[in-house]
Amino acid sequence: MSIPRFSWHPQARHLLRTLFKLECLRNAQEAAIAHVMSERPTIAIMPTGSGKSLCYQLPALLLPGCTLVVSPLIALMKDQCDKLQTLGIAAFQLNSALSAEEIDAAEQAIAAGKAKIVFITPERLATEAFLALITTQTVSLLAVDEAHCISQWGHDFRPAFLEIGRVAKRLGNPRLLALTATAPDQVVEDIAEQLGMKHPAVVDSGVFRPNLYYRVEQVVNDEEKLQRVLSLVAEASGYGIVYCATVAAVEAVYQALMEAGESVTRYHGRLSAKARHENQDAFMDGQVRVMVATNAFGLGIDKSDIRFVIHYQMPSGLDAYYQESGRGGRDGGTCDCVLLYQYRDKTVQRFFMAGRYPSFDAVEAIYRALLNPPQGGTAWTMESLCDHLDCPRSKLQVALSLLRREGVVKQDRRGRLKLSRSNIDSTTLEALMAAYQEKREYDKTMLEQMVFYGQTGYCRWRVLLEHFGEQESIESCGHCDNCRAMASQRQIELPVQPKDPSIDADLPNRPRFNVGDRVRVPRYGVGKVMAFDSSTVTVAFRHDQNRCFHADYVKAA
Repeated sequence: MSIPRFSWHPQARHLLRTLFKLECLRNAQEAAIAHVMSERPTIAIMPTGSGKSLCYQLPALLLPGCTLVVSPLIALMKDQCDKLQTLGIAAFQLNSALSAEEIDAAEQAIAAGKAKIVFITPERLATEAFLALITTQTVSLLAVDEAHCISQWGHDFRPAFLEIGRVAKRLGNPRLLALTATAPDQVVEDIAEQLGMKHPAVVDSGVFRPNLYYRVEQVVNDEEKLQRVLSLVAEASGYGIVYCATVAAVEAVYQALMEAGESVTRYHGRLSAKARHENQDAFMDGQVRVMVATNAFGLGIDKSDIRFVIHYQMPSGLDAYYQESGRGGRDGGTCDCVLLYQYRDKTVQRFFMAGRYPSFDAVEAIYRALLNPPQGGTAWTMESLCDHLDCPRSKLQVALSLLRREGVVKQDRRGRLKLSRSNIDSTTLEALMAAYQEKREYDKTMLEQMVFYGQTGYCRWRVLLEHFGEQESIESCGHCDNCRAMASQRQIELPVQPKDPSIDADLPNRPRFNVGDRVRVPRYGVGKVMAFDSSTVTVAFRHDQNRCFHADYVKAA
């Protein structure tokens, strides 16, 4: 990584020591700040708890004007804003949770040039009212927190983030800083494209966190799974999260834990905003021990002492799994990360995939509507088009993003939508939709990698690190379930038998099986070998379920 020279002048060193109570910066922090101060667009990939927020806080105090921080989560925004205010920093927030008086006070501070850091949601950032206000000031830095949300390849994609690139131009192209805990290469490239970053510096501190202890427990049905989650929660100490893929599963697990006498609350999108807020506060403040939630609960959760994260159902891929399990152990203490793996949970994620992207008919309907603006000479806006088509805003934003990227639609400063090309036929639209087909295939690949993680006999951390493209992947973390099992087996291993001379000398660890052999695996019984390599064996059991095991687990039947 090439880091530009950055002179730590007395003001920066003074702020670091006296205001933030730090003697030095971590390598990734220093690299990100150095790039920002040298006016290079920067994408910082740093795991949870590694101090991402300082990467914009320190530059904000060194640069003229104000810094805008776009954040998807109001609760996190409030927490960060409150902390900065206690340090005497002129930080303000603008979001839907504020009262009219609080919004007015924040807007007055911005208008008077007194705001040094402004936290804002992506939805409010793109409004004409806010842009009219903020463009009267000098914006030196635009920071995007949880930046993987801007990428349609990301697991937490949020359509409102798609407006940020357009807004950056309105702000005079300030310095850009994108922050996230996870981002494979394809997501990094999409973040840069969406934000209009040219040749960005990418600071990647790595994803390995040795305090996270990963393991997978195979379950065969819902009844066994529910009993296991009850046992795991009862055996665990400290605070924890149980993640479920569906609202129905959240309610079932929550009810079971309640009946078992556990201190528990829940969080999902069908609860009222008031209930979600109260339940989140109860967990964050330590009033309840366990949170059962969908992935709606999570972005930016700033509770440092989470000791266990249980996934009741598999998430959509390893990006999501690492992000969600990584909410544990932020204080450096150990956290048990358990996946209750049931193969048929894969169908739940397939169902979600089916509704993730707009259909051809939906995109065509949007295009036809734009061909015929409303009567009276006005143009469509996002809101009026949503009402006209009876279409969810999220799907409309995804479709418009495609049409804007291909130069079919443009949006002016007032948010009015107009066609740039009016000669698009069905064949051309189908060609444009090919991009979404590619994304669907990408999603399927991510899900298959999640399935592999659930079935593999490899070190769990090794699988995660290879997924995120870590160049120096570890062979063994030493403390995941597979590493512990291998260590245990080595301790009780019988003397090594003489080597079978028929085994290829170039593959000394090759499993002694052939495709079609009947084998036995502890807990699973008898199956048939479908494939193998130098260290793993894929075995088919009843109901055509294939599972991958380390070779040492598999014995001839």
